[in-house]
Amino acid sequence: MPFTPKVVIEQLASEAGITINGDRPWDIQVHNEKFYGRVLSQGSLGLGESYMDGWWDVKELDEFFNKVLRSRLEKQARINPVLVWNYLKAKLINMPRLRAFQVGEDHYDIGNDLFKAMLDKRLTYTCGYWKNAQTLDEAQELKLDLTCRKLGIQKGDRILDIGSGWGSFINFAAERYGAQCVGITVSKEQADYANAQRGDLPTETRLQDYRDIDGTFDHIVSLGMFEHVGYKNYRLYMEKVHSMLSDDGLFLLDAGGVSTSSIGLDPWYLKYIFPNTMLPSYKQIAKAAEGLFVLEDWHSFGTHYDTTLMHWWDNFNSHWNELRTKYGDRFYRMWKYYLLSAAGSFRARKAQQWQIVLSKKGLLGEYTSVR
Repeated sequence: MPFTPKVVIEQLASEAGITINGDRPWDIQVHNEKFYGRVLSQGSLGLGESYMDGWWDVKELDEFFNKVLRSRLEKQARINPVLVWNYLKAKLINMPRLRAFQVGEDHYDIGNDLFKAMLDKRLTYTCGYWKNAQTLDEAQELKLDLTCRKLGIQKGDRILDIGSGWGSFINFAAERYGAQCVGITVSKEQADYANAQRGDLPTETRLQDYRDIDGTFDHIVSLGMFEHVGYKNYRLYMEKVHSMLSDDGLFLLDAGGVSTSSIGLDPWYLKYIFPNTMLPSYKQIAKAAEGLFVLEDWHSFGTHYDTTLMHWWDNFNSHWNELRTKYGDRFYRMWKYYLLSAAGSFRARKAQQWQIVLSKKGLLGEYTSVR
């Protein structure tokens, strides 16, 4: 059999239990024969871009990625210049403050109408907690309450939320627990929305980089923001949190992560979804926190993100007719690829989701884990 891109891709797909032009929901249907050479030469970037271009389809994109990632096919993919550049960029370049705002402009500012259609009623753009939950609204409220209980928030506590989004956590903590909250975000749209919606609650959202915050807080929380910090800044981030946390306070870090350390992200995600972003490993987080914090609790619940992403996809898809004129069909394929490939990644346990509770000196007595 001649060595051709088509033969190679078909063999790789077969190892993952996928048949090209097969009849199962996870079997991809190829519409353009150039697909094979593009994927072989460009890797995951070519796979994603060819999907956006309509060169292939699959009924269950999430399950396709679950099978691909479970089989570890990425380890057999050839190294290409895009991957090399992303590696070197993460290794050598420290993210300046101006670039820290890029993900806000490119992702979080693209339109509140999109996120209102996709997310829960509080616009919580992090993993929900599905234990005892039936709906997305329930899962996100349980997640916010879980976070408050892990921190042991009391009435009057001063809370900092690093990466506070549209204000879901700070408003919840103020409403339910009487906390006084400051949130920061790199998204202008998020900051404007959060401040407009806070009403009489003792909350404030600032358009600000975490390196520019001052003050002391009883507790600090960060939900889904650490992925944007960057490998070179992990230690700086932990030092900044340590400097602002009261001696008897707790820091809760909620972050997506991976089991194997790396210093880059899939190039398709970097180009189209989250610029300047990477997923930390538990080794990288522990190294950054070493000597600054005592580990009180580490909770892993990545499978909950699979469920959350599938609900986001269902919401986005069901509201597409309302969004189509503004965003266009190529955006639809891009956003579908983003949500369902991410769901497949968590389902395959390639990506993880963690809540980590840290103290500065160790609590007096045993920390009670909340689940």
